[in-house]
Amino acid sequence: MANFPFLHTHPYPPFNLEHATKLIVGTLPPPRFTSGELLERDVDFCYGSAHGMLWPILDRIFGLDLKFENTYAAIKQREDFLIHNHIGICDMVASAERQKIDASDVGMQQVQLRDLVHYLRQHRQVKTLLFTGGNSKNGPEYFFRQNARAHGLKLKIKHDQVPRIHTIDIDGRTVKTVSLTAPSGSANRAIGSMPLYKKLKAQDPSFTTMDFRVMQYAPFFKED
Repeated sequence: MANFPFLHTHPYPPFNLEHATKLIVGTLPPPRFTSGELLERDVDFCYGSAHGMLWPILDRIFGLDLKFENTYAAIKQREDFLIHNHIGICDMVASAERQKIDASDVGMQQVQLRDLVHYLRQHRQVKTLLFTGGNSKNGPEYFFRQNARAHGLKLKIKHDQVPRIHTIDIDGRTVKTVSLTAPSGSANRAIGSMPLYKKLKAQDPSFTTMDFRVMQYAPFFKED
């Protein structure tokens, strides 16, 4: 049985920062990725949860024919895709404590952040941050705002509808941030309340929240 509070540490270092023009930015994978108790359909890599939607979304956008299994081949597919498309991953949270072992962002306490602004100063070719969630408490944009403030920086709003777009100026260069609807089941209710989703669902009853995410994510992952 786990001791409490449970120290939820990020099991993966940032990936492909040296060559990325876009970074995927989230928080933490589920606690089982820290303890190493993976499921049969988990992939031992960033966003590899069997219940997560990021890789299924990218699979559809790019036609990747990904494996969803706990194998090295599945990991290699994801690494190759990211490298080929100049995409990196740098989640915001290095570690957090939990009183309850679950994957909720709100349940994180005593959060230790990665210094993403520092990484952006090191890797000046990065143009865009793709947040897997917005500015709600303990979301990736929320934590990046904290990180930016610590450096005396702030985000400037460019587009105030979901997906919200901001820019941040770092040492004379402008980095765009995009706050996507989270690729998790918990965000389905929020999608269901969006006027655009309701309109598209009325036009086509087979239209799903996954279809909506694919539509939302595609332009930002495909842009140069």
